[in-house]
Amino acid sequence: MGNIYDGVFRTIINDCRKLVLPVINEIFGEAYTGEEEIRFFPNEHFLGQQDEADKERITDTNFTVFGKVPKKYHVECESSLPDGKIMIRLFEYDAQIALDEGEATEETLTVTFPNTAVLYLRSYKKTPDKMKYVIVTPGGTVQYDVPVMKVQAYSLDDIFEKRLLMLVPFYIFSHEKSFPEYNCNGQKLAGLKAEYQEILERLDGLEQQGEIGAFDKRTIIELSGDVMKEIARKYENVRKGVGDMMSGALIETSARAILNQGIGQNQRETALRMLKRGKMTMEEIAEDTGLTVAEVEQLSDSLYSVK
Repeated sequence: MGNIYDGVFRTIINDCRKLVLPVINEIFGEAYTGEEEIRFFPNEHFLGQQDEADKERITDTNFTVFGKVPKKYHVECESSLPDGKIMIRLFEYDAQIALDEGEATEETLTVTFPNTAVLYLRSYKKTPDKMKYVIVTPGGTVQYDVPVMKVQAYSLDDIFEKRLLMLVPFYIFSHEKSFPEYNCNGQKLAGLKAEYQEILERLDGLEQQGEIGAFDKRTIIELSGDVMKEIARKYENVRKGVGDMMSGALIETSARAILNQGIGQNQRETALRMLKRGKMTMEEIAEDTGLTVAEVEQLSDSLYSVK
């Protein structure tokens, strides 16, 4: 069940990367403008186990934002009750990310740990406001906080005013406790549907203003429908009532078809060759191939994505 939400989270981050930066700003107090380059790295890591086969770990995200100073980030999506084990998993991921990208020169190994955070889809009394690493080494103790973002703490107005559009597919979690009531009360269900109609209208408005593209908008809608099917699978009226609205907005074409139609094969191949050489900026490649910068960035991600 959680894998579906993880998949939605990974999809929106990888396919709509510009939506990531407002969330990073909110979590870490950054001031990214949205024009920074984001470069993703493989999510699969293998942890060496003594007397056992290597254990595979798949992170939700592993990327670097190239602002004034490049910074690495690792954000995990969590829908279950906090059990104390997530910090162990996070540290395993972080240590492996740092080691995979470490630099060894002569007799010195330099590893850089990413800026890490957890996105909680559900909030419980046990859900912390932040977590902490305390690392005791022979050279001294290092400690730092791991911030927590709680989706249910954000209203619809918060999400749109702060441009936290990456959270839209998960907004339905705020209504989860009311599903039994919605399912048997047509008036209450109508109120929920009206709220989702407002979401669609707000997304349309942002597209018309040029703040998001058609691909991003349709991806948000598509993934919102995927989350709805999973979270409300036991509540047919809720699932169909809101799910049909989201499906109706996608009748003409799917989000991925829009992206594929927008990039010619020859342009893609040329841009990929330029990216592999690594001698040109995203803007220069876009100018020479006729693609947009966003399309070049999408191709850049594909070089690092694990298929």
